[in-house]
Amino acid sequence: MLTPGHCALLTVECQRGVVGPDSALPELAAVTQESGVLGRVARLVSAAHDTGVQVLHAVAERRADGRGASRNARLFRAAERLPVQQLIGSDAVRIADPVPVAAEDLVVRRLHGLSPIAGTEVDALLRNLGCRTLVICGVSANIAVPNAVFDAVNLGYTAVVPEDAIAGVPASYTPAMVRNTLALVAAVTTADEVISNWSGSAVRPSRWSFPAP
Repeated sequence: MLTPGHCALLTVECQRGVVGPDSALPELAAVTQESGVLGRVARLVSAAHDTGVQVLHAVAERRADGRGASRNARLFRAAERLPVQQLIGSDAVRIADPVPVAAEDLVVRRLHGLSPIAGTEVDALLRNLGCRTLVICGVSANIAVPNAVFDAVNLGYTAVVPEDAIAGVPASYTPAMVRNTLALVAAVTTADEVISNWSGSAVRPSRWSFPAP
C-alpha cells in the first residue's frame, strides 16, 4: 500500500498564515507546534523526498478582492474578518518552517471551499502520477483533513492518516475524530511507521486500523 511508486503525500494547509508564528488561527498554530505535529509533517516530507514519494502541498488562499471565495458558511465569513489574510502571493500562503519544499513537489492552491481535493487539481494529478494510496497530514482535524480523507476515499484512493501528524482544536478533539470517524474509512498509523515503510525497514505495523471489509 505504501510502495513509493504508487503512493503520494498530501500536506494540508501547512502554511505560515495557518500554522506559523503569525497565524490567523493562533490556537491551532500553538497546538500544531507544541504537539510536535509540524515537525512530524516535516519528517514525512523529507522521507518522501528521500524515497521518491510524490509530495503535494495543499494551500488555501484568497484574492485581495475576495472574488471566487466561498461565503455560504459561518467559517468563511469569520475568516474575512481575521487580522491575517491568506492572500495570494503573501507570506501567509508560503509553506511553514520546518516543512521542506523541493523542486519536484506540487503545490495545489484553492480559492474556495473546505476540501484540498474537491474542486482542485489533486485528483487529476494523482491519477497522472499512477497514485493509488494517499497519505494525508496537516491541519485541521476539525475540517480540512477529514474533508481530504472523505474525498480521497470517494474517488477510489486508499487513504492513510498518520494520527500524530494531524492537529485540530481543541487538542482533545483530534484523537476523538480519528477514533470515531477517520478510522472507519482510512488506515490509521503513525509518522514513524509510514517513514519506516517507505525506507523499506518496516516490520508489520502493530497499530494500523483499517475499515472493516
